[in-house]
Amino acid sequence: MKIAIASGKGGTGKTTVATNLAWAAARSGRRVAYVDCDVEEPNGHLFLKPRITSARAIGRMHPEVDDDKCTHCGLCGEICQYSAIVCVGQKVLTYPELCHACGGCTLVCRPGAITEVLRETGKLEAGMAEAGAAKAGAAEAGEAGTIHFIQGVLNIGEAMSTPLIRQVKAESTGDELRIVDSPPGTSCPVIESVRDAEMVLLVTEPTPFGLNDLTLAVEMVRAMKLPFTVVINRAGIGDRKTQEYCRREGIKIMAEIPDDRRVAEAYSKGLLACEAVPEFRLRMEGLLDRLCGADGLASRNLPPEAAR
Repeated sequence: MKIAIASGKGGTGKTTVATNLAWAAARSGRRVAYVDCDVEEPNGHLFLKPRITSARAIGRMHPEVDDDKCTHCGLCGEICQYSAIVCVGQKVLTYPELCHACGGCTLVCRPGAITEVLRETGKLEAGMAEAGAAKAGAAEAGEAGTIHFIQGVLNIGEAMSTPLIRQVKAESTGDELRIVDSPPGTSCPVIESVRDAEMVLLVTEPTPFGLNDLTLAVEMVRAMKLPFTVVINRAGIGDRKTQEYCRREGIKIMAEIPDDRRVAEAYSKGLLACEAVPEFRLRMEGLLDRLCGADGLASRNLPPEAAR
């Protein structure tokens, strides 16, 4: 099962829920992978503290022009929708930062003057994180209580994170449960992160800003026709308008996590709230059971148009 953790805005507790949910899953004996797709600022490693066992540079293709073969016909510039390649007089200029690696320029180049070369845009790191002893007999020996950890790190100055996110998601671990920690917002990187999720968990907070951005996130997943549910973090700090909105729209609230200073203190120290606050651990375990059980299946079948 692929669960994407997303939010309409930053600071709602998305990474807190994602990392602790992965921890709870590993503790229960499930084979779980935590995939940090917030490649511009990944921070799941601060809490899971993985042992990185492999790292490699990754990037995307961009055009390189052979001036000796080029006839300066300009077709490459005409087909490019992003102005990543333009023909100016007797010179072809390329802008790798703008290239989306569609390959269109190479297809229209009749003399074969354009080839694609790899441009490094970031790195992919993988390893293992420990989550303590799992329930006896719940998983195969050697797998209990461990989390497969995957993260992407975008190079400083790079403008496009979507190609890197795509490659991070493609990293296979063979786990029964994949938890994808998405970037905040509703832009292209988020869409790529949640695209093939079997369940999108929208984390919000009961504040005017939280509700405003939750509505944007709901519009996004409905447009993508993805099954989704909501978790309200820091419940009790605001009003009941978020709950009223979910009721009107027919959106299932999978969990409400009360505001707790101990969780904030654990977060500030880089500790998992599940390990520091027993009540939080119980809530995460309950949330995991609902997501993977009958409640999750019911939400998965909820039509996107429900209660509109």
